[in-house]
Amino acid sequence: MLLLILGVALWWGAHFFRRAAPGARAGMGQSGKGAVAAALILSVVLMVIGYRGAGGPVWWGPSPMLNGINNLLVLIAFYLFAAAGAKSRVGVRMRHPQLTGFALWAFAHLLPNGDLPSFVLFGGLLLWALVEMAVINRAEPGWTPPTRAIPMRKEWTTALAALVVYVVVGLIHGWIGPNPFG
Repeated sequence: MLLLILGVALWWGAHFFRRAAPGARAGMGQSGKGAVAAALILSVVLMVIGYRGAGGPVWWGPSPMLNGINNLLVLIAFYLFAAAGAKSRVGVRMRHPQLTGFALWAFAHLLPNGDLPSFVLFGGLLLWALVEMAVINRAEPGWTPPTRAIPMRKEWTTALAALVVYVVVGLIHGWIGPNPFG
């Protein structure tokens, strides 16, 4: 459990480093990007190893209904993430489409995983995404969405890309861990 907690803490620290210590981060220059990227990679490794090795109480487990809701929410989360990158209608009209998608992904994983390691991992990441949005909103108030016209085909290609990534990630997920498709 310690590795899992360290991984989640490192994830938080790497993401908030620039805001918590702007002078130190600025002093690192371009090498700071590499250091933050390395910290994030290490945090993911720690979370994966820690989660796989962690034990603890189990309050509930997966069920067909919870798996179905999880899968739907994860698909929506992937769409929000893709919409942010593609600058689709949803992606530009929402203030934080990637963070919202990430939060939705983390919340979705809490539904079928009612054990302590899942609460530490997915709950910790969900809380990070919500705090990150609040910090950004506080630092940069007064955001207004752009009003430019965005072609509908961009929505369709974004949705298709999200669906393809969802299927690929689901297949890989089933290959290395539990099968999300049942």
